[in-house]
Amino acid sequence: MSTIDPAGPSASRVAYLWWWMLGGSILLAALVLLLLLVALFRRGVADRETGGHKRVWIVGLGLAMPIAVLMVLLGFALWIGERNLPTGPPAQTIEVTAYNYGWEFCYEDGTCSQNVLRLPTQRPVDLDIRSTDVIHSLWIPRLAGKMDAIPGQVNRLRIEANAPGIYEAVCAEYCGIGHAGHRFVVEAYDDPVPDSMMELAR
Repeated sequence: MSTIDPAGPSASRVAYLWWWMLGGSILLAALVLLLLLVALFRRGVADRETGGHKRVWIVGLGLAMPIAVLMVLLGFALWIGERNLPTGPPAQTIEVTAYNYGWEFCYEDGTCSQNVLRLPTQRPVDLDIRSTDVIHSLWIPRLAGKMDAIPGQVNRLRIEANAPGIYEAVCAEYCGIGHAGHRFVVEAYDDPVPDSMMELAR
């Protein structure tokens, strides 16, 4: 369930963004601590300094540097978000329906599964996500970011698994008293689909 242990390209980009944001927050925290130390150990000195020195501290380090760091992080986040959109060649589509408190997955061959999402490895898959009642949020931390399931609306999320395995998934939006148990698993397989997975899907 860790976002920094990605198992697919979309989740890897989200993990990169997480590390960049951590680095930016450390840089800004270090700057704030530096300014605090300067304020503690140089009391009264700032009042005697010329306007040029004050501008360096207030404008340069107090305004310009935080804005620059935040703009870099914003630009990187927008770039990551654009790359994670379901664009390019058409992918296999799976219809996802969220309800209190379960998940239904319907495939292009006409079959459906409950609380078990089956998908091939090394191939992008588009999830068309909807809800039958309240707002839910589909989240497979090791494969992709979150996507809301909204009544009367279809949201598309592209995911891809690098290797076969079982990946945990949850509803990330509080949806009622059964929210804690509103979970499912993703079974990524190499073609052909193993019989055991077909049995689980039934």
